[in-house]
Amino acid sequence: MVLADKITDAPHVTSITLDGPAVLEMLKPGGSRTFQEYSTAVFIPYIESQLEYRSRLDLVWDCYLKSGSLKATVRCNRGKGIRRRVIAPGPLPSNWQNFFRNSDNKEELFSFLSEQVMQLVVKENKQLVVTDKKQVLTVPPRKDTANLAPCNHEEADTRMMVHAADALECGHRRILIRTVDTDVVILAVALANERSEVLDEIWLTFGTGKNRHYIAAHQIARALGPEKSRALPVFHAITGCDTVIARRQPGRATCNAFPEVTTAFLSLASTPSELPDGVLSTLERFIVLLYDRTSTCCDVNVLRKKLFSGKSRSLEDLPPTRAALEQHIKRAAYQAGHIWGQAAIAFVSLPSPCDWGWMKSDDELEPLWTTLSEVSKSCHELISCGCRKQHGGKCRCKKAALKCTGLCACEGGC
Repeated sequence: MVLADKITDAPHVTSITLDGPAVLEMLKPGGSRTFQEYSTAVFIPYIESQLEYRSRLDLVWDCYLKSGSLKATVRCNRGKGIRRRVIAPGPLPSNWQNFFRNSDNKEELFSFLSEQVMQLVVKENKQLVVTDKKQVLTVPPRKDTANLAPCNHEEADTRMMVHAADALECGHRRILIRTVDTDVVILAVALANERSEVLDEIWLTFGTGKNRHYIAAHQIARALGPEKSRALPVFHAITGCDTVIARRQPGRATCNAFPEVTTAFLSLASTPSELPDGVLSTLERFIVLLYDRTSTCCDVNVLRKKLFSGKSRSLEDLPPTRAALEQHIKRAAYQAGHIWGQAAIAFVSLPSPCDWGWMKSDDELEPLWTTLSEVSKSCHELISCGCRKQHGGKCRCKKAALKCTGLCACEGGC
């Protein structure tokens, strides 16, 4: 598989797109004491070094929504840092990571650094493109930025695809993207497939120093072919990304053993209006194979019972119920089909997330995990026996003065 190849030689490209937040995580303050010192001694020299051997550099930041963000739950789990104002003479925080846990801190720092970058004097035939919330700033000034702004993408992950697509429109056929996120690899493969006629190479780079390596998204797209390249974002969303949490990662053997799933992925790849007929059943069979590759059943509820009673799986290691799976697939379709499916478009029209596996809670979005009632409200204690023979003398259920159920190994026979 091309993904396994570790390429360490820097490719020759004419355009580079930088994931701004990822760059900040990489560029530690060192001996800098103020935000101005950090900009002057650390950040600006890095930007200049990246532009030196390319004719275009795009610096792309996240844009934080005050409410209705799909990543609200993820950010809440990371914790909330202390608010600190970002001004040129202001002291740098002692804890860089804690500083980045506050969205207001990050947004203010992004704006400050963008202003600093805009003061650079670039050589002739070179261009800087920097995002500023929904707008873009360019050096030298550019008259037509309709392909870039206004942009309503929340994450730099997708917004970088907007900038990469614009670079292609401007004649750059070899592009490099600096990131730390697997999602960006998936999106770059999809873009390489979609724009193959105007693109020669699209690379991604990870790591620093001796650990720096490159991934050729265009080679992956060619190896997968058009259909699987288009299906890849849906596959990635269903099997787990930041906004669509999954408990089990599939292997390539599972996908190869069930090729029909590619058709189901494709039906969700481009702004679906609803879950198409048959897709839920196909994906349900796919999930069954993830949890039991030898299973012949097509019902996750049946498999849950079988794994719990017959193979003594813990509740955490069981597949989701069908009701939970349906909501999971809806969230994956929203992320892959609506958000990622329009990644190269600056201003996108999105349906309500509440129709796609999300729910509102105090002006924030939370996953709607299932439409079933909570177990804790209907079952205070879950007991099952492992009796292989009916009427076993050591039956846990009998000792608790309870009747055995279908969840027991005896299937209710004790």
